[in-house]
Amino acid sequence: MKLTAKGQATRQRIIEGAAAYLRSDDAGGVTLDDIRAITGTSKGQIFHYFPDGKEELFLAVARFEADRVLADQRPHLGALTTWAAWERWRDVVVARYRAQGRSCPLGVLMNELGSTPGAHEVISTLLARWQAELRQGVLDMQDAGLVRAGVDADRMSAALIAGIQGGVQVIRSTGSATHLEAVLDMLVDHLRD
Repeated sequence: MKLTAKGQATRQRIIEGAAAYLRSDDAGGVTLDDIRAITGTSKGQIFHYFPDGKEELFLAVARFEADRVLADQRPHLGALTTWAAWERWRDVVVARYRAQGRSCPLGVLMNELGSTPGAHEVISTLLARWQAELRQGVLDMQDAGLVRAGVDADRMSAALIAGIQGGVQVIRSTGSATHLEAVLDMLVDHLRD
């Protein structure tokens, strides 16, 4: 659908309003009426910009949230060329998920979307992009002679993603970032060996 600048702004306001609501403590069982009230839009506007309704809107919000995961790690994620850069990236990741706490908007969305076509693609695309950037950081450190050549960049970046995701699940269950901190510290220390 081709939108005017005003239409694009309205559509984005709906997405961002829904995302903010899903980051709140009241996100369970969100309805289109909730989104309408939060964004100050009519039901007609929501269906104009998201003709397939709630699932289409939530997929757009999931894409927005997935982009935020990586954007929140900038500029560190794209510049993992020194140990100080890795430490800053680690601190940003821990701070993001500590601030997020038990609420995970992407998790809420995936629960809401279930087997909706496109839902799993959002997550797999996010994880592939994230892993590729971490992999590049490992390769850059190898090129600089700061990480031994025998480290498999693909496996290390996969382990970092798995560690972060596991740590986030523990935060969602307990509210504590201790496990996330531990796994990131251990994996970065392993890179240093």
